[in-house]
Order: sequence, then C-alpha cells, then structure tokens
Amino acid sequence: MRVSTILVPLVFIAFNFLLSVEVQARRPDTFRLDSSKAGLCQIEVSPSQEDSAACSSGPEKTDPMTGSQERQISQLFSKYSGKNTPGAAIAIVRNGKMVYKNGFGMANLEYDIPVTPSTIFHIASVSKQFTTFAILLLEKEGKLSLDDDIRMYLPEVPDFGKKITLRNLAIHTSGLRDQWNLLSMAGWRMDDVITREHILKLVSRQKELNFDPGAEFLYCNTGYTLLAEVVARVSGKTFPEYTEEYIFKPLNMTSTLFYDDHERIVRNRAYSYKSDANGYRKSVLNYANAGATSLFTTVEDLSLWALNFEDPVVGDRELISKMSQKGILNNGDTIEYALGQVVGNYKGLTMISHGGADAGYRTFLARFPDQQFSVMVFSNDASCNPGSLALKVADICLENEIIPDPGIEQKAGSANTTKVPSDKSPVNPDEYTGRFYSEELSTEYVFVLENDVLVATHPRLSDIKLTPEKVDSFTGDKWFFGLAEFVRDGSQSIIGCRVSAGRVRNVWFKKVGDL
Repeated sequence: MRVSTILVPLVFIAFNFLLSVEVQARRPDTFRLDSSKAGLCQIEVSPSQEDSAACSSGPEKTDPMTGSQERQISQLFSKYSGKNTPGAAIAIVRNGKMVYKNGFGMANLEYDIPVTPSTIFHIASVSKQFTTFAILLLEKEGKLSLDDDIRMYLPEVPDFGKKITLRNLAIHTSGLRDQWNLLSMAGWRMDDVITREHILKLVSRQKELNFDPGAEFLYCNTGYTLLAEVVARVSGKTFPEYTEEYIFKPLNMTSTLFYDDHERIVRNRAYSYKSDANGYRKSVLNYANAGATSLFTTVEDLSLWALNFEDPVVGDRELISKMSQKGILNNGDTIEYALGQVVGNYKGLTMISHGGADAGYRTFLARFPDQQFSVMVFSNDASCNPGSLALKVADICLENEIIPDPGIEQKAGSANTTKVPSDKSPVNPDEYTGRFYSEELSTEYVFVLENDVLVATHPRLSDIKLTPEKVDSFTGDKWFFGLAEFVRDGSQSIIGCRVSAGRVRNVWFKKVGDL
C-alpha cells in the first residue's frame, strides 16, 4: 500500500482539514494529520483497502484469479502495449463480482492518453440488447406488446401489405432493408453526420421489403433504430433519456449514455483508428442516431449490466428469460438470435453474446450464464477481433469446464453476400450505359464505359467497376453495390436495374436517360 506524505505550511492546516473531509466523503481513504513540526504540518494519505487496487496502474481484482491466468490474459493483449498503438479494455465478471479489469494501449494517439478500464468506448451493436431491454420494460408496464404492428407507433413506415411486428424488428426477421447499406448506396459516407431523422425519412421512402416478415433472418440495423423510436414515442421521453432514467441510473452505470448528438463532448472517450501501409489513421464516426448502435460505456459499467442478468436490479427474471428466447421463423425453424443477443454454444457451454463494429471500434460481450461468468472486450483498433480475444479469455478462465473443441467459434450477425452464377455468354457493355434514378434513395447513378469496362459513377462516391457475370447481370466492387440486374421491356430495351448488396435486395433504379 502506497502512503503519500505532503508537507504544507500551517496557514493551510484548516483548509486542508476541510478538504480532507470532502475527499473522505467521496472515498473512504485514511488521513493522519501531524503538526508536531513548527511551521509545517504533515498529512499522510493511505488508500482504503477496497480502493487501493484502483490506485495502482495494473489490473484490478476483487476476487482471486491466479497469477497464471493474469499472465496469460496479459499475453493475449501484448500487441496493445506502449504508446504507439490503439488499445483495448477488458473486464471479467464471475460469481457476482467483477474479478478483473485492465486497459492496454492508447485511447488517443495524438495526446498519448492510455486506455484504462474507465475509458469510454462506442460499443456499436452491443448496444442492441439495451434497446430490446427498454422495449421489454415498456411491455411489462402494459404499454406495448412485442407482437404489435409497428405501424401502430410508426405510421410513417410504409404499408408493405404485410404485418411487421416489434418482435420482427428485434430478431431481424422484418424484411426491412438495412439502413447503412441503403445510405451507402444512396451516396452517403459512413463518416457523414447521420441522424435519426435521416434514417426515418429514408425508411419512409422504401417501396419493397427484402422478404416477407418472418420468412428469413437477415441482420437489419434499421429495425433497431425503429425500436428506439418506439420507446421514445410510447414513453414520451427521448430514447437516451428513457434509458438513462430506467436502466443506467438504477444500475449505477455512471459513465454510460446513448449518444445521439455528434457535437456532444464526452470526456474520457477513446477515439477510433484503422491501419494502413503508413501506420494508424483516424477512423471518424459522426453518428447522431441511437438504438442500433451508439451506446457509450466502459467495461466497468458493462460489468454492472452483465451482473444484472444474474441478479436483476432492473427488470426481473421473467424479463431476463424472455430476452434469451430464440427467434422462430414462420416455418417453425428456430434461429440463434434472441432479443438483442445471440444464444449459442461454445465448447459445450451455453453462451449468450453479441459483437459490434463501427468505424474503428470493435466490441464483444459474452455471458456464460451457467458458470456465472462474463467477459467483455472493447478496442479502438479496426483490426482487432474482440470476439476471438474474449473466447480465448474464456478458455483460460473456464479451462476446467469447457469441452476442448478446435471447431467453429460462434459468430454473430455477419452480413450476407450476394453471389451470382456466372456464365460465359457474350455481353455488350455499351447497351447498359445511361442515367439511372432511384426514388427510394433520391439518388442517381450514371453508367459509363471506361476502357470497355462498365462503370457506375456517382458525384459523392468512388467509381464502381462492374464485372459481367451473365447477360444483364453485373457484380460491383463495393460492399454496398454487389449486384446490378438490368431489366428489359417487351421490345428488349433496358428500362432500369435492380441493385442488391448484403442486407439490401432489389432497389429499383429507373433508366431516365441515355448518355
């Protein structure tokens, strides 16, 4: 235990005594006042036993972990050491306590600010379980039902002729197109300021679904933006206000908030980075929307959230149980996605988890309910794989309970890719040129030939090279523009094309002119 000795003039004795009372009120440290020396007083400050670990620069434990386990965990995170790399934070919860927390690397590379367990991260899609929890709190009050039609609360969502329920939104079976794919296809950059209003307007212009509600599972961020809006309209509070009052404050998550104002200052936050051949670069995120993403928190606070699943302070065991019920498709098939969580199996153990990725932020929370064990890993390095790190930590801490299996590690919410069977029929790219406009996206692409290659151009985007796969079908070289299928009329003239990519299918672009 470190003891700090401070020598001060007697004139400040009274001031320092009063200051000690204020500090004592915030933290139960031990103070000893010695004024035996003329003209000077000596104050010794000794950290209390419960807080002494927090004053050290190493990992904090509130329940024993073996030195071997700590060394193995430190080795896992050895990449994030020193002042030249982004970092990572980790916390471990076991048997009702946070037993380990640590930070590695840097939260800010420009000012040499290190990551600590108190560093605030944007945790991306790990946010989703808080959104469904808020919905379930309102359901418990009788203010809504998961099986309600979303248009009861969001009448601006188009009537697609099929009922879409709140449950469909929560388990990714709504058929709605994903907001990030749509925005990117419409010419937005992911570092643009993207507000809740932008997304709601985009949804209101959609004319088709990817599939009938309940027919398939396809991860969809749009559904969670809409769920957050339902919380706001039903509760009469903004979504950040509701979650602050009914979730974060009761759980004492004092460093947690839903961030829906891109200009808001948040002290102690980590900034995100990506790497290239020249080193690390900033990966800017300006989201001003919440629900699908945008929860700001620390591993310390998220530990309190994990503990609430074991011994509920907010909600109750019935609500907790409902959150982990897997979704069911129209045909009776069960999917692994529950309400904001993935329920699966890892080496013979039940694992409930979710990952997140936005800009350079990478996050993962895994809970092993039968073992009363949770691990959470946050990083501000786009190349980090926090899910892999978290599962390796589980291997270390649960080595006597897991069933060794070199097989497949669980993955949550991966994007579907669009693949087209190729044939070798000759294609004349010249007949596909022209101007094509989408009412749903309020945007236009111009298809041109460059060195006999068909290219889709847009004023805000880099050119998209299109490769013929078969007659009237081309694949694009951008993640948000995967497949363009041209449509002809009865005279075989091209009248438009349908564009698909990952979580968006068949967005209609009408041909509005030749070159």
